[in-house]
Amino acid sequence: MDIKNSEAPINTVTLDKNLIDEPTNNIYEAISIISKRASQINGDIKKELLEKLDEFATYNDSLEEIFENKEQIEVSKFYERLPKPHALAVQEWLDNKIYYRNTKDEVVE
Repeated sequence: MDIKNSEAPINTVTLDKNLIDEPTNNIYEAISIISKRASQINGDIKKELLEKLDEFATYNDSLEEIFENKEQIEVSKFYERLPKPHALAVQEWLDNKIYYRNTKDEVVE
């Protein structure tokens, strides 16, 4: 999913419980699936952010030469303005973009 072009809300919104649990008929299972996806999204965003910030890293042993890197600050501000991982996961869930399966329903051979 392209997080930069997502329709996920930035602010808190109230959602209809029936829309959330419609695919599984179980609100707890739906929330569990959404939370696992939010953890995956969070890991991806964190990895991407650390890679971009690592480009600006300076390895000095001197504490006196601390300075502000404007590009680094802009990258950080951009990621702060993105929708949160849980909002992205809920939007994916509502758009039926998350694949899930219940292993209890599968036949064991």
